[in-house]
Amino acid sequence: MMDQVFDILACPHCQAALAYNEAENADAQRDLVCTACGRDYPIVRGIPRFIGQRENYAENFGTQWRTYRTVQIDRLSGHKLSETRFVNDTRWDKDWIKGKLILDAGCGAGRFSDVMAQFGANVVACDLSSAVEACRETAAETTGASIDRGTVSVMQADLTALPFKEGSFDAIHCAGVIQHTHDPELVMQALIKYLKPGGRVFYNFYEQSPYSDLQLIKRLLRLTTPSWPFGILQGFCQALCAVFFLPSVVMAKIPVVRAFNRYLPVCSVHPQGIPLAQQYKMTLLDTIDWYGPVYEQRQNHLEVAALLREQGLHDVESDAGRAWGRR
Repeated sequence: MMDQVFDILACPHCQAALAYNEAENADAQRDLVCTACGRDYPIVRGIPRFIGQRENYAENFGTQWRTYRTVQIDRLSGHKLSETRFVNDTRWDKDWIKGKLILDAGCGAGRFSDVMAQFGANVVACDLSSAVEACRETAAETTGASIDRGTVSVMQADLTALPFKEGSFDAIHCAGVIQHTHDPELVMQALIKYLKPGGRVFYNFYEQSPYSDLQLIKRLLRLTTPSWPFGILQGFCQALCAVFFLPSVVMAKIPVVRAFNRYLPVCSVHPQGIPLAQQYKMTLLDTIDWYGPVYEQRQNHLEVAALLREQGLHDVESDAGRAWGRR
């Protein structure tokens, strides 16, 4: 799929054009090389890699999404939770999305990349971690593909130094990522320059809230859990879910106590119409997502909106955990 977006690629260090290097033989894998500074960017298992290991603080996510790749993919798990959330959150009309070139910044296993492709968009999915392996596998699966399905081109890159020419995308989608980066403000600023004039941006993030300050068990556990090997982290979260999942199911059904679910040490996920076994997988996945990230830096949506205006965007709006704008 990368050849379809080759024309918008640029060296993340100097913004010069990229070219394929010359393979020694027909069977060798070609890499990308900068035509100006000469930096080489390997293509590994079909995915261009624009980062070094020293830059990767998000590898817990890579293992997480490779392990639980299909849980949030609508067409592979028999639900429409991701589509519903995407449409409600972005406020982008399906007809507008069709045919657009959209950057999914922080794609994970490709949950929202897949939704956009199903609507007919051509998506460039980027992630810092090896979750790109899961995203590429998701994109390659044909099960449930829509008639008008667009493409998904996957790349491993740092969101603050992406390998694209400025003004390349019709829209930028960044959901559930900003709070887990080392510098949220820098990430939000950096992404905007890749929008075309008139292009749309949507940011989703953890909102600053007094409720989060009261999640004392989670906050105490997170003092150490991000440094744990994934196998230990996964086992720990499985043990938490073994104890707290069923109580959270009961609490979710009782209006008076439902709000207290947020203070349990598991991220209880109980969508209506979803089988209990699937709710368990979702709860386990989101609990791992709580305890694994190195960073959890919550944002104030009013400050995010102000930042977007400072970057020259218009039609800026925001509410808790979400912000929208146009260039």
